[in-house]
Amino acid sequence: MGREHWKKIWVGSAGNMVEWFDWFVYASFATYFAGAFFPEGDDTAKLMNTAGIFAVGFFMRPVGGWLLGRVGDRKGRKAALTLTVTLMSASAVLIAIAPTYAVAGYGGAVVLLLARLLQGLSVGGEYAASATYLTEASAPEHRGFASSFQYVSMTAGQILGLGLLLGLQRTLSDQALHAWGWRVPFVVGALGAAVVFYLRRNMLETEVYEETDADQADRGTLRALWAHKREAFLVVALTMGGTVAYYTYTTYLTKYLSNSAGLPKPTATLVSLCALVVFACLQPLAGRLSDRIGRRPLLITFAVGSTLLTVPILTMLRHAGSFWPALGLSLLALVVVTGYTSINACVKAELFPTGVRALGVALPYAIANALFGGTAEYVALWFKDAGIESGFSWYVAGCAAVSLVVYLTMRETRDIDLGRVGAAPTGRKRDQLPVS
Repeated sequence: MGREHWKKIWVGSAGNMVEWFDWFVYASFATYFAGAFFPEGDDTAKLMNTAGIFAVGFFMRPVGGWLLGRVGDRKGRKAALTLTVTLMSASAVLIAIAPTYAVAGYGGAVVLLLARLLQGLSVGGEYAASATYLTEASAPEHRGFASSFQYVSMTAGQILGLGLLLGLQRTLSDQALHAWGWRVPFVVGALGAAVVFYLRRNMLETEVYEETDADQADRGTLRALWAHKREAFLVVALTMGGTVAYYTYTTYLTKYLSNSAGLPKPTATLVSLCALVVFACLQPLAGRLSDRIGRRPLLITFAVGSTLLTVPILTMLRHAGSFWPALGLSLLALVVVTGYTSINACVKAELFPTGVRALGVALPYAIANALFGGTAEYVALWFKDAGIESGFSWYVAGCAAVSLVVYLTMRETRDIDLGRVGAAPTGRKRDQLPVS
């Protein structure tokens, strides 16, 4: 890959990292600020309240996907990416200054809710804009590798958040973390977003986008997307199992290890941090593998593994008891999830033509995340509160099984020409793409 391609990957990934740092620190620090915005009560109930607001952010993602996907298709990927980071910066500032329940009653929770709504709008467009940008900015034979950096940067954002959490846990008392320490990551996120705004203002547009007809009337519209409704429904279905598994083993894992497995919070945080570092390193390797053997083999491997292994992994995690068993099981789960995360961005982008690619990825993906990814943590806590925590394991496995059916019947997308989607592949081995 040339220097120009690496520059595009770096700029797109750096912004994505800050976006997801802000998104994930909410979940990572929820155990510390849950009591700040709600009255005294059961710890699980407080976490359910904050998880509910976390889920609300996901329900704004379809709106953000539609609005910012339209911007990305009509004004360019650069315009959409710049707007998303502006919204995320504003939301981080709101959380950092939100008043507590003791100061403003439920007014603080309202500010928290507003911030999550802005985050939902931002991330709803960020995923598609960055997925589209990274896919279009790379050479056809490197699309899987290049687009895998979306989850490298997403995971890097979470690693930074967990690293900051671990550092604060070791330098501040538990009382200080509950009182004011939880605000620190949101201040850091706001400052990081300001830096990324500058970088994205000077980023280059993709050649694939610049070569399309700028006068196309229905570019980035719902009418244009409806012409590709089969692909849109496919995005929802193939996302279902992947997003539930991903959020289970990333955002919910730390709480699961501390709240269910009984590990100390610092130990649970360290397990998540170490597992995510390995997970991030796996993404480019799996992405490069998909450039050689195709996308479907990796997706199928993920779905089979997640369907068969989720119940035993989560069951054993609940009885892990110490750092090393918990880390080993977490790594096993994330290795399985890599089959989805490393390539799902390029698979979705490869399904749509340029004029509706950002919207085509954004809206159906955001809907799937609102229904399954954003609610994963809340569903898990609901099962726990109802006394049937093991039911959540079967729920995750069931979602993966549904996606497995989709992966087995979908077409291979590796050889598609992004400039002529549906017309012809780039011509490595076949004249036509197989459709099952």
